[in-house]
Amino acid sequence: MASLFSSPIAWLLLSLTLFTIAATMVPQVEGRAFFVFGDSLVDNGNNNYLLTSARADAPPYGIDYPTHRPTGRFSNGLNIPDIISEQLGMEPTQPYLSPFLKGEKLLVGANFASAGVGILNDTGIQFVNIIRIFQQLNLFKQYQQRLSKLIGEEETKRAVHESLVLITLGGNDFVNNYYLVPYSVRSQQYSLEDYVPFVISEYKKVLQRLYELGPRRVLVTGTGPLGCVPAELALHSRNGECAGELMRAAALFNPQLVQMLDELNQEVGENVFIAANTNQMHLDFISNPQQFGFVTSKIACCGQGPYNGLGLCTPLSNLCPNRNAYVFWDPFHPSERANRIIVQQILTGSETYMHPMNLSAIMAMDSRA
Repeated sequence: MASLFSSPIAWLLLSLTLFTIAATMVPQVEGRAFFVFGDSLVDNGNNNYLLTSARADAPPYGIDYPTHRPTGRFSNGLNIPDIISEQLGMEPTQPYLSPFLKGEKLLVGANFASAGVGILNDTGIQFVNIIRIFQQLNLFKQYQQRLSKLIGEEETKRAVHESLVLITLGGNDFVNNYYLVPYSVRSQQYSLEDYVPFVISEYKKVLQRLYELGPRRVLVTGTGPLGCVPAELALHSRNGECAGELMRAAALFNPQLVQMLDELNQEVGENVFIAANTNQMHLDFISNPQQFGFVTSKIACCGQGPYNGLGLCTPLSNLCPNRNAYVFWDPFHPSERANRIIVQQILTGSETYMHPMNLSAIMAMDSRA
């Protein structure tokens, strides 16, 4: 008697059955993974899992988040990565250290950012236990190993290769390093004109390592106008003017960052690194807040002292009733509404804001590839 499986049709039916079972067991990669690296501007809760003072896990942080509870985001609500995910129709990324980042949630991507970090390893040492940038990249490698166990090595490589990355670094290398205290170690070691190229050269090493790990679309934000945040106004301003030295640092850093990204793109032969001119985006608010529907760009919504710029945002701080009227949520960080306007420029802004192209152009180009 002939075996049942000697029939070609039977073999076909068996193969289809096995393929269907395999397809239901192995998660499929859908959409585009999103990865986030950097500091408190983009941290969405990693520092909640660390013994560090750089935390945003107490009220009134999160007052306008959907749960109305603190999440570890340095915001009254959503931060820039959240809003990018929202605008692109993706799930928000989970903090990498979150116990909830497992299984199919890994397919969405991950947020590795940690408040207080900089480009340099000695930035943010006062916060003690934070995830420095090369540690973030090591966790990204670990993430890829975890994802490989779920969907296989080839699919993992493809997911990472086709992913979108956001990295935000640099501000802390000035605020929490060079200018942290008078006569800081770095300010004794370097003039500002020499310090900026040094920081840029170290940032290039970070981005080269990121490229080696596989992503091919990387949004790189510049620093904001560091001297205009309420914390610096409280320390240095008499009449609301921005702190000159910090403004000089931002004015040196941001153009050199764009130049370095152009050089990197030339070296790799494609537009991998996209510069987001968040400095100009913030300056727009600061020079004419009313044009954007803000009441003030000088006073933080949550804080104390001059400009609500001293100390941290805590349950004992002054708290504005209408967060949408303020450019700054706390002494350092933008409000959710300011973040939304920044993301709109990232998505559709002209070359003044996005170089060499905006995120919408990238998405359209990649969809045709």
